[in-house]
Amino acid sequence: MTSVRDRDETGRQERELPVRPSDEDPVAAAGSEFLGGPTGRWARSGGYRWWNPVRVMVLVVIGMFALGMAQKAPCYSGGWFKGGSPQYIHACYSDIPHLYSQRGFATDLVPYFDRIPDSVSGSGFHYLEYPVLTGLFMEVASWLTPHGGSLQHRAQIYWIVNSAMLMICAAVLVVCVARMQRRRPWDGLLIALSPALALTATINWDLFAVALTAVGMLLWSRSRPLAAGVLIGLATAAKLYPVLLLLALFLLCLRAGKLRAFGAALGGAAASWLIVNGPVILGARAGWTEFYSFSRTRGVDYGSVWLIIMQRSGNPLSGVSAYVAALMLLLCAGIAALALYAPRRPRFAQLAFLLVAALIVSNKVYSPQYVLWLLPLAVLARPRWRDLLIWQGAEVLYFLGIWMQLAYVTGGTKHHGLSADGYHLAIAVHLLGTLYLCGMVIRDILLPEHDVLRQGGDDDPAGGVLDGAEDVFFLGTVHHEPRHAAPFAGPRVEWGTALPQAPKADPES
Repeated sequence: MTSVRDRDETGRQERELPVRPSDEDPVAAAGSEFLGGPTGRWARSGGYRWWNPVRVMVLVVIGMFALGMAQKAPCYSGGWFKGGSPQYIHACYSDIPHLYSQRGFATDLVPYFDRIPDSVSGSGFHYLEYPVLTGLFMEVASWLTPHGGSLQHRAQIYWIVNSAMLMICAAVLVVCVARMQRRRPWDGLLIALSPALALTATINWDLFAVALTAVGMLLWSRSRPLAAGVLIGLATAAKLYPVLLLLALFLLCLRAGKLRAFGAALGGAAASWLIVNGPVILGARAGWTEFYSFSRTRGVDYGSVWLIIMQRSGNPLSGVSAYVAALMLLLCAGIAALALYAPRRPRFAQLAFLLVAALIVSNKVYSPQYVLWLLPLAVLARPRWRDLLIWQGAEVLYFLGIWMQLAYVTGGTKHHGLSADGYHLAIAVHLLGTLYLCGMVIRDILLPEHDVLRQGGDDDPAGGVLDGAEDVFFLGTVHHEPRHAAPFAGPRVEWGTALPQAPKADPES
């Protein structure tokens, strides 16, 4: 007869095996038919040699990244340099080759320190309008670009160099997500096969900040808050949105009584951000402020809900920055209440996803590559193929919609592309797709039995010091005991005791 201890040990070993998507996800199981069907009961679950999940997914994401580069071929061969609508008709636009010349990289201007001549910029920018670490990334790529040949040839090589560097960032991103939740390495495949990643990775430099953010989250998951803070600070020096992860950590650490760990992360983030930005602030303050001035003063732009309101109502929304700030503060307050009132502490990725999604929904501009900000957070927060495919489908539709709209407005009298009404519909679909995924994450927080990870008995694998920690601060009328496993309706088992025996039937009855 198998003892209680043996059964418990067997269950523990099964829980430690990697989760196979085809075993628990109907969409993944259906998709696996292309490769021969779901994994069989006798398939090898562990003991991987060279072909482990991480290496497989790195090769997959490199292949998808290469397909994304191939999708830009019509622009590479001339569309970027002809002006007008060809680069929009083929949906292959990229900022990278344009800014090579327009921000002075082709003429060896030093970002932030050298003023860009009006004849070069052509858009009113006197200095590079990107955060400092992204500016360094752009500058390093220009150093690696040969300076011989025509300007068009050098711009093409500059795009290739940047693409190679961004491909490394994509590989780092997949590795981090695969290793963040140790029982679920195959969740990284949701990123490796992402159509949004393939289509938007080389539009701009956002993937660099996304990769830094993922490394920071991986370090936090390994209970290294100081190192995690350093990486989050570096990511914030490349793009502002990662600072929202610190807000998520503060709320969760407040509830779990782990404020010392949060303090270490905050200190590391502040120190790394200052180390990167300090020299530029001291030596080129006018250049350093260009990004922040531009972000504050820019008006309503493509992709935002404010654009629909402005164009439908005819109101120019001159005070849109105040409206954006008010809406963002309101959404953050709601997310904070959710974090502190939820019957079970949300997972780190869930709260981070909701905060970044709030920024995207409320922002006065939505560039198509902003989907990369949400991608790793969405995969960690809601690793379900169905929900992620719905969201990605909405994002791909918006990706096509914005280029067709630009083709329409730049095509002269031909008007090839998408009119304003059609573009408004594409924006609405993008917003609804993001809100749908937010709704699923909020449901998982309020009803943890629907959470994919907590159904398997995990608490917060990416939470580091938060994983399994008891709550010490909680808001609400009723105190809920901390629960760190999925609800279980069976009898409670004590170590070393026999299983309860069913009562014997009374022969006299």
